[in-house]
Order: sequence, then structure tokens, then C-alpha cells
Amino acid sequence: MITIGQLARYVGVSIKTVRVYHDKGLLPEPDRDASGYRRYGADDAIALIKIRTLAEAGVPLARIRDLRSATDEEFQRALSEIDRDLTARVRTLREAQGRLRRLAAGHPAPLPTEVGTHLEALARWGFTPRWVDLQRDLWVLVFASHPDRAITLFRDQAETLADPELRQLFLDYDQAHDLDADDPRIDALAGRITEATRKRYGTGEPPQLDTASEIPALIQGTVNASSPAWRRLDTLIRAHLNP
Repeated sequence: MITIGQLARYVGVSIKTVRVYHDKGLLPEPDRDASGYRRYGADDAIALIKIRTLAEAGVPLARIRDLRSATDEEFQRALSEIDRDLTARVRTLREAQGRLRRLAAGHPAPLPTEVGTHLEALARWGFTPRWVDLQRDLWVLVFASHPDRAITLFRDQAETLADPELRQLFLDYDQAHDLDADDPRIDALAGRITEATRKRYGTGEPPQLDTASEIPALIQGTVNASSPAWRRLDTLIRAHLNP
């Protein structure tokens, strides 16, 4: 027979923890000996090891208490359920770890493979790193906020850039970043983009997010804030398309 201090040390918990388990009804308190000390046996140590193992696995103390009266079959079934829960938690933690590592590498959230392939193509086509990074950040925002609509919008843009003539408009948009806002080339580019948009979509509307969404305005505001020329270009295009 051993004391509470010895029991706690052997099992690897604190005396306070053993007393908490007593208070919660998880571990019955043994009778005191003639000296007034509580003495514990092997069965108590085994029971405490089980409690510690379950508690470290995240099982609530109330559930552990209920398992004390479970049959062997019920106990094994409960362990299988706990194992499945742990497996799911491990998967969730690994996914969270992956997101943290992508964030540390400068990629806030995962994007579909086809988006990543498209972003690589932008660099090959001659878009500046500034444009590629901006596109990546904006698609991250769209896919995170509107996963149901994002792929439709993305594929529309990808189809647009697959056309060499339309791609040139985007390249010119990219290069306009450093122009003065009153440069006449801004007016000419706005006219070309307006004409191409009408030709591609006719009287219809391009694919877009829900009209109540604030994301499009947030995205365009981010683009416009990076360049006075881009801001004026956006103003002109909107004026041409919505006279």
C-alpha cells in the first residue's frame, strides 16, 4: 500500500490532481489506516493511469466518470469513438499547421490548383511580379469569402487571358501602373477596354458576386489605391460602361 504522494509520483500527476479526481467522483477515496493516512493499492494506480490517459486525450472528466461503470464492451466502444475523434483532431491540427506554414511563406490561404497554374502563366506572359502578387491576394480573398462563386469568376478571367488580344489589354493595364494619371494613354486604354468588354459580353453582365457583397468594391479599392493611374482608369471605364 502506498500514500497519495507516492501514487501521484508513480503515475505522473500531482497530488492536487488526484484530489480533484476524488472530488469529481472519478477515483474512489480509500479508507484511512490506523495512522490516519489514506493508502492506495495497485488497482488504484491502474485506475488513475486510465483516468490520466483519457484526460490527456481530451476526454471530459464527466465522460470519464461515466465510463467507470461501463461494461468492457461499452468501454471498448467508447475508446474506439475517442480514437476517431482524436484522428479528426489530428487532421484538423495538421491542416492548421499547413495554413500557418503557407502564411509564413507569404501565401495566406490555399488556392485551387488551376488558379496556381494560372498565376504561374501570368509571369510567363510578361506580367510584373507586382501584378501576379496582387492577383494572388485578390483571388485568396474571393475564394475565402465566396467559395460558391469564385471558380466561375476565375474561369471567366482565365478564358479572357487565353485570348492574346484581350491578354494584351491586361498587360497594358499592368504597365499603366506607373503612368501619370492625366497621361492620354490612360484615356485610350480605357476606351479599348470598354470596347472589348462590350464585345465579349454584349448587353449582358460579366460574371460577378452577389450585388450585396462588399468584396468587389474592396478589391477595386485595393487596386485603385496602389496607383493614381489605375484609379483614373477604373473611373473612365465605369463612366463608359454606365453612361
